[in-house]
Amino acid sequence: MDETVMDSPQAAPFAPFEWMLAARYLRARRKEGFVSVIAGFSFLGILLGVATLIIVMAVMNGFRTELLGKILGFNGHIVAQPLEAPLIDWKDVAERIGQAQGVRLAVPVVDGPALASSSNASGVLVRGIRAADLIQLPSIANDIKHGSLDHFDEGQGVAIGQGLADQLSVHAGESITLVAQRGAVTPMGMMPRVKKYRVAAVFEIGMSEYDAGVIFMPIAEAQAFFNRNQDVTAIEVFTANPDRVDLFRKTVAEAAGRPIFLVDWRQRNTTFFNALEVERNVMFLILSLIVLVAALNIVAGLIMLVKDKGSDIAILRTMGASQGAIMRTFMITGASIGVAGTLVGFVVGLLVCRNIEGVRQLLSWLTRTELFPPKLYFLSRLPAEIDLVESAAVVTMALTLSFLATLYPSWQAARLDPVEALRQRG
Repeated sequence: MDETVMDSPQAAPFAPFEWMLAARYLRARRKEGFVSVIAGFSFLGILLGVATLIIVMAVMNGFRTELLGKILGFNGHIVAQPLEAPLIDWKDVAERIGQAQGVRLAVPVVDGPALASSSNASGVLVRGIRAADLIQLPSIANDIKHGSLDHFDEGQGVAIGQGLADQLSVHAGESITLVAQRGAVTPMGMMPRVKKYRVAAVFEIGMSEYDAGVIFMPIAEAQAFFNRNQDVTAIEVFTANPDRVDLFRKTVAEAAGRPIFLVDWRQRNTTFFNALEVERNVMFLILSLIVLVAALNIVAGLIMLVKDKGSDIAILRTMGASQGAIMRTFMITGASIGVAGTLVGFVVGLLVCRNIEGVRQLLSWLTRTELFPPKLYFLSRLPAEIDLVESAAVVTMALTLSFLATLYPSWQAARLDPVEALRQRG
């Protein structure tokens, strides 16, 4: 032991005896229990901070990805609305747009509000659409829970969401009544249009706003129901790459061959996604404070350790240990807490993200409340998508703060005067 310490000035930085001393200081004795408690809380603070940051960022990423996928799978990436004249020639316009480069599908639609009723009532958006187009929307065609879209165009059947079916207490094959504000014109004025429709299919795309508020109807029937003169409300265009929708706007406008007004999905949802991005950034900053507080606990714990080990430091200095060796010893001691807390927090965060829906259900059962209700968050399940770059940034931030937290206490230990320390202890 003596030879190791005496040789330390010539030894390379982070020599074995420095690691040995750091490990000894991490195993506090009974009389140093308070220092050990602070170190434990520092470890738990960094663990919880890193895990919470990874979990929250993953949930925010998953929420955005799922929501964006649902919206873009249900609504067109570009909506072409008529200018100057109604879209009477919608068949020709849709065919020309559908053949344009980069366009995957052009869907003419007739939209209008209505009141759906059975044993209960609910306001809905009725969307008239061709059966061939509806089948090509995977978010609908691949998520039929009951009934079928076969012969959708041939009868007076409609497709409704599972949430609406539950609210109205109906199943596939039963009937619902739709009421439109604009109906037949009579001597008494315009009367609401009331008509019964058979539920041909029930779908569930996993987004409560659509599952509980949208009804699909054959386009010809929707034109009659809303008293339209054989025209459509708009043509929804699905492109090959929604993220590059600006490149397709000019192509769609030229292919239409008539005056139209184009609105893309970013313009229609800009407020929502901007708010989501702001919330995500604010959550990152707020939760980073947990790691910062834990790093400050490391500072407090090391300062107390330095004061407690003053005589030990003085003896080591008199035996030949350099100031650098003392500083590195305490840096290793503090950084070990940060590194261990960061790594364990990272693993805990990954495990929770992999089982986030099970954790949500468990917490809901324990608290007897519905966490993240679908009606408020628009999704039927809690998603989580781990971003490796973000996770690496969280780990790097935690390690950096843990390292910086060791500098001042270690510097204080290194500049301790051996003679003065031994005199005070004596």
